[in-house]
Amino acid sequence: MTCNLRPSSIGDACIRSHLPLGVFSAPIGISRGLSRGSALPRTTPVVHYADDVTDAAHTTPSDGTPRRRVDRSADSRALILNAAVNCLAEKGYSDTTTLAIQARAGVSRGRLLHHFPSRDALLVAAAQHLAMNRLIDGEQWGAEFPANPSGVPGGDRERVVAATTRCWETFDQPYFWAAVELWVACRTRPELRETLRPEEHRLGAAIRQTVAAMYGPKLAAHPNFPAVRDLLFTSMRGVALTYTFDAREHAADRHLPIWIDAAIALLEVED
Repeated sequence: MTCNLRPSSIGDACIRSHLPLGVFSAPIGISRGLSRGSALPRTTPVVHYADDVTDAAHTTPSDGTPRRRVDRSADSRALILNAAVNCLAEKGYSDTTTLAIQARAGVSRGRLLHHFPSRDALLVAAAQHLAMNRLIDGEQWGAEFPANPSGVPGGDRERVVAATTRCWETFDQPYFWAAVELWVACRTRPELRETLRPEEHRLGAAIRQTVAAMYGPKLAAHPNFPAVRDLLFTSMRGVALTYTFDAREHAADRHLPIWIDAAIALLEVED
């Protein structure tokens, strides 16, 4: 996931680069637990978004006021993206067809094609859609941290523990698993690879800003911080992939205390 950022800056950056988080990630190696085109195991946690409001883009407010076309269009786009993320996480890349997304989003074929003429463009946008909100939330969380029950600002150690834990939580989200499906598919699909690569690179810059905000100005200014950030994220990605064949309690993962201790030592946090 340099400092003292405005809560809107990540969202603005994502919009300018057509990223409707991004995923807290960059291209990674392929785990043997994931075969090309296969869906993730049933044990993979999936959170559903917007499936219970699939007609929201086509309704009129209760006060009878006609909705503007731009509002209806934005609603439709969000429904399509949410449906695509859930399809990717549940069904895998090969089975996430535009017809399946259309049915899940409850929109017409013409409306889906109006927003996303290309299947790959839709899937790339979908994988990063929910992550954008996560980035914005992470930056705001960093700006508001003294989350101490007594109201007293937390110290550096408390911040490292909280920020590292929050980073790890990212690797249990549907948009992470949707991104994994795309990464695996990129190995044998050059066209998808070319579509995804620039989006992931732009997303990476936004992620680095957010992580710095989460750890705060003092810790982010430490000369070891870039190395700590990269160490944590590469390790977390690798551990998260083992959940595809070895499901267990994410929050109780044995590596979390190791990551926290490593960050505290490398950032030279005093007791």
